[in-house]
Amino acid sequence: MRRRSKPPPSPLPQRHGVDAVRLRLPEAGPWTSVRDHLVERLTAVPAADVEAMLAAGEIHAADGPLPPDAPYRPGTFLWFHRDFAPEVPVPFAVEVLYRDDALLVVDKPHFLATTPRGSHVTETALTRLRHDLGLPALSPAHRLDRLTAGVVMFVIRPELRGAYQTVFRDRRVRKEYEALAGYDPALELPRTVESRMEKERGVIAAREVPGPPNARSRVELLSRHGSLARYRLHPETGRTHQLRVHMNSLGLPILGDPVYPDVLPEAAPGDFGRPLQLLARLLEFDDPVTGEHRRFVSRRTLRLPPEPV
Repeated sequence: MRRRSKPPPSPLPQRHGVDAVRLRLPEAGPWTSVRDHLVERLTAVPAADVEAMLAAGEIHAADGPLPPDAPYRPGTFLWFHRDFAPEVPVPFAVEVLYRDDALLVVDKPHFLATTPRGSHVTETALTRLRHDLGLPALSPAHRLDRLTAGVVMFVIRPELRGAYQTVFRDRRVRKEYEALAGYDPALELPRTVESRMEKERGVIAAREVPGPPNARSRVELLSRHGSLARYRLHPETGRTHQLRVHMNSLGLPILGDPVYPDVLPEAAPGDFGRPLQLLARLLEFDDPVTGEHRRFVSRRTLRLPPEPV
């Protein structure tokens, strides 16, 4: 089997912290020009826009911009910047907790995605930090849900990314979360919740199904406040929405959760008034590069709503 060549570095700089799109022309096909292939491949882009991008020199190969009549050459890598739909700015800062020449650790606010995905591209922690701090090679060591606030770690030096991601993959990181939810005096805590979880692509809610457990969480009561309580959560595995699902399975859905127990209509753009009351409070691990013990703690606070009169 023929081994594909490693792609060369992008000839285009990032735009607002977002990398250029990279495409590789197929080894075989009926096209005689790059224009013909891109018109067929980029179905969401009108042919006139593809032609305008080529005419403006906005589509590049490794050695520079392509002319409008560029012939089709199999295996060629192409780069271009796509236009993004306008995004409502998330009006909360990403606070830096720690930075050295290898790591950047931040306190992510609610409503801000960690990395570009779906309709959230420019309004993400990664793109903001790349742009604001001048760190184009910055990459995530792990991710937090868009609706969850708290500690997130990024890697500054690309050659170290694998080492730090492996720490998370191998569950050698102690994670501690905090949540606000209802209080049930009949529920014995602390306890460990185990279940088998599945998450289907394109379906917003994860679900618990019969079978051997693949998700495990420790739930502890920190303090009671009338009908509400503050909880400490320790995820021992890392399934999507795991803590939210497990709190809901205890009859204690996290305050502000728009998915569990019921999927609510999506909030209007710019509505930041009901954050999910879930905070990634702490990350703790032994550094795989330096051997140093690392401990990073969020400075954010989950605020209890007023009790109804």
